[in-house]
Amino acid sequence: MQRILFLAASSILLASPMFAQQSKLNHPTTPPVAQAVPRSGAIQIDGKLDEAAWKSGTPITEFTQSDPTEGKPATQRTEVRILYDDDALYVGARMFDSLGARGVATRLVRRDQAGDGTDLFQVIFDTFHDHQGRARFEINPSGVRNDALGSGQQNPDPSWDPIYEGAASVDSLGWNAELRIPFSQLRYPRATAQTWGMQIRRYRAKNAEIDNWAFWLKTQACGPNCFGHLDGLQIHAIPQRVELLPYVLSRASYVKPPVAGDPFHTGHAYDVRAGVDLKYLLTSNLTLDATINPDFGQVEVDPAVVNLSAFETFFPEKRPFFVANSGAFGFGGFSCFFCSNTSSLPSFYSRRIGRAPQGFADGTFVDVPENSTILGAAKITGKSAGGASIGFLDAVTRREFAAVIDTAGGRHQFETEVEPLTNYSVGRVKHDYRGGNLVIGGIATSVLRSLGDSVLSTRISKHAETLGGDLSFAWKNRMYDLIASFEESRVSGAPLAMQRLQQSSARYFQRPDRKSGSNSFLSSDAFDPNATSLAGYGGYARVAKDAGDWIWESAVNFRSPGFEVNDIAFLTRADFIMANANLGRLWTKPGRGFRDMTFLIGGQQQYNYDGDRTDRQAQLFFGQTLPNYWFYNSFYIWHPVVLDDRATRGGPVVERPGYHFVSLFVASDNRKPVVLQTNVDYGRSIGERGYSYDISESVNLKPRSNVSISLGPAYSYSNGAQQYVTTIDDPVATNFYGKRYVFSDLIQQTLSMDTRLDVTFTPELTLQLYAQPFISSGAYSAFKEFDAPRQIHKTVYGAGKGTLIATGTGASRTYTIDPDGAGPSSPFTLDNPDFNFRSLRGTAVVRWEYRPGSTVFFVWNQVRSDAVSVGDFDFTRDRQALFSAHPDNIFVVKVNYYLGR
Repeated sequence: MQRILFLAASSILLASPMFAQQSKLNHPTTPPVAQAVPRSGAIQIDGKLDEAAWKSGTPITEFTQSDPTEGKPATQRTEVRILYDDDALYVGARMFDSLGARGVATRLVRRDQAGDGTDLFQVIFDTFHDHQGRARFEINPSGVRNDALGSGQQNPDPSWDPIYEGAASVDSLGWNAELRIPFSQLRYPRATAQTWGMQIRRYRAKNAEIDNWAFWLKTQACGPNCFGHLDGLQIHAIPQRVELLPYVLSRASYVKPPVAGDPFHTGHAYDVRAGVDLKYLLTSNLTLDATINPDFGQVEVDPAVVNLSAFETFFPEKRPFFVANSGAFGFGGFSCFFCSNTSSLPSFYSRRIGRAPQGFADGTFVDVPENSTILGAAKITGKSAGGASIGFLDAVTRREFAAVIDTAGGRHQFETEVEPLTNYSVGRVKHDYRGGNLVIGGIATSVLRSLGDSVLSTRISKHAETLGGDLSFAWKNRMYDLIASFEESRVSGAPLAMQRLQQSSARYFQRPDRKSGSNSFLSSDAFDPNATSLAGYGGYARVAKDAGDWIWESAVNFRSPGFEVNDIAFLTRADFIMANANLGRLWTKPGRGFRDMTFLIGGQQQYNYDGDRTDRQAQLFFGQTLPNYWFYNSFYIWHPVVLDDRATRGGPVVERPGYHFVSLFVASDNRKPVVLQTNVDYGRSIGERGYSYDISESVNLKPRSNVSISLGPAYSYSNGAQQYVTTIDDPVATNFYGKRYVFSDLIQQTLSMDTRLDVTFTPELTLQLYAQPFISSGAYSAFKEFDAPRQIHKTVYGAGKGTLIATGTGASRTYTIDPDGAGPSSPFTLDNPDFNFRSLRGTAVVRWEYRPGSTVFFVWNQVRSDAVSVGDFDFTRDRQALFSAHPDNIFVVKVNYYLGR
């Protein structure tokens, strides 16, 4: 109900007279104008442009360079014609080249990968002509298509895959491109007569030349507001289009049982399932997407990580249904020239939908579902009749049970609930005014769970809601801009579930030295074991000069202690107020020894709501593109010793070491057959000993026009003196409120190799291979504790404080610690925390689009993993252990069939 009221209020506000008067859509430069003409004859999309119908179109021929010589006329002639009929828009382009076919560079790659080292033709439409939208279509001389959809300041979303035709050909004059884009794949106003914003670009790899039809300087803040105009479109029919994409999937799993004799996991499993995706064009500017029993079997596996922090690891969304048009739900726009340890205001993280069950099941043998089943999901995206951009999503996940067999005291078989029936809802609305220079919007999210199980209700919330609003305002031809967002959250449930949230790593309300806070309906700032709700707020604001030779920015980012959105978003930390500022100088025109150059200087600092300074840094950044198109950048960060309210995992505030940090990145010309990238980082602690470094390489080989090999070795080493180990109750430790917080030195080494092979047989048939061998080790030593809160000095057990006795080796090694020797404290024992983790993850995918929109996937996933309690790093031993580990294999065949009118 709260979400519905908010969206209704937003609609009333956006339609109110206060905002009804919009100023004329002014351009900072005079826009060029092109005419679309009706198609007068048959056109076959073969990339030839030999049909008579093309001659009726008025050619677009005036193009201006943005690179390599900004503002100069294009060195090569380009002719573009725009035609249309009742169903589609046709784009024909002739790219003349003075070298003929020898001047054309191309690669045969999979869809959305045509870029480096190839010529490109690009056309972008702002179909609502609101200076916000960008529907981008690209094609290279091999006929490989790229497409993306965006709005406002966000980068266009490359996951958008409209159903359209495209072809290209190379001849003695250069190359040609043809596109046929059905109106059903675009969103536009309902009026018959249309004027769209349009930009046309040509990229010529031979001399890295970029030619633009609508030209603006690199120092101008331009985008759709500087596009040219496409006039003459007459769209008489609104296509009421239904698209269906049913699928059938067969899966075979060969996974080693976790326990011998497990009746639930015999080492192999087979299943067949089916589902359907639906796309329904509600109007010319609104689309309904729905899915029943969606499958994500062709998704690449997540990379391996070793996470020793108190915070969850973030993995990006890869599932097609949620990735497509995800920009419609973007909220709390975040931007900075240079900042660290901060992020945008979280509002929606779609991987929460269908997540792994959150409940536990105990027994001799347990069968827990890998993920929660998504029964169905639907979303509506587009623009309302009043011009508001909207995005609504709703998804339902099934109640999940774990099957349990308990042989203790006899054989008992039963089921226990591990995930409740859950409904997820997201609503996003925004409206632009003043020619797109003012955008006002709002968002609402809701998670509702049917919690019938008393045990599960003590772990997770019953419902969670958020409400938020944002705005973006630009002036002086968008040279200056202000963006701001604010969001309120509220989570409710049983007291034990709320205790878990209060004590989570995002806030640590139980910290004994926290100042006395208070709880209210809108904000929670104190530990309350009887609370049935948690409320908070977050916000972000930035004012900046984003154009010109000199640029600057100043921003503030804050989350109240009770802010909690992890039921539907991704949040690692609340309870902070962060401010940052940067000043920069841009050189966009080539000079002696460079093509372009950037210099930045700035700083940031952060406080918690108790007033403790928890972060501070100053930074310098320098980047340069060289005349040979190599690129490098380097930055330096100085970070002093600051207070840390997270290090003791719920204990008192202590100090965290500062550091000096230097980074260097170098990349070669990406047009060449061999592309190299190197990144080297080095950091040294301030306040106590410690250092770290990491080296990562990327080698991209293009032995043939249709083959790409990428090798990404990376090695990191860290030697730190403040790694949290555990917390021990001890009433004698009065300076730490009856607990001892044990830390140690830690030497951690990690070696990995991201490997990819892409082979493209045709634009519709591709093979992708991905593999990541990963080895990480951690050696703990010098167990210690802080001498007192709010300082950095620590004393090592057995070397200045108490005694430490180590017994055993490997996994059986233990440490017996008496923290005060002959004093009153009781000894305690630690198991060996050393680790050595090896993993090999890989995916092979054959994708065949056997007809437009219809695809067959053949997928093979393999995971090998092994872990031992050994802290040293031995490449020969670890490599042998990695490849001798038992492989878990999953094979999938998936067929879908596009049904469109």
